[in-house]
Amino acid sequence: MITRLIGAALVGLFAVGTAGQAAQAGPIVEDGAAYFVFTDGWSQDEAVVSITDPAKIEHARALLSGETQDEPHIMGRIVKRPAPYNPQWSFHIQPDSVQFFNVAIEVCDSSISYTEDHLDEAGGPFLPGLYWCPWNSRLVRELPMG
Repeated sequence: MITRLIGAALVGLFAVGTAGQAAQAGPIVEDGAAYFVFTDGWSQDEAVVSITDPAKIEHARALLSGETQDEPHIMGRIVKRPAPYNPQWSFHIQPDSVQFFNVAIEVCDSSISYTEDHLDEAGGPFLPGLYWCPWNSRLVRELPMG
């Protein structure tokens, strides 16, 4: 119960949403999802995130094109199992929970590999509510579909 309350509070504190950006030309969105590679900013590690919200897909594309620098970091609720598009990690970000942010509180900050290594602890004091917000995360590229 407390973990759920903390998770909900975290989302309220730093889930600012996305800026409305103009649509960018890019790869075809498959089944309403677009896939983006991101890094945590601390290591060479990369992970893939599926984004399903059209406005957030536009924001991601605007970040990659340099059209905007606002809300450059990615966050969301992790799911403790691999996704077909992100098989190298034992977790992925739940697509409908993806948010972009400028600043977040420390309790949800972690690198990709540290999250992987401590996944069994996620959802308790480590990443309460399973919300993950790597402070230095940056999109690297969009994966082409097809």
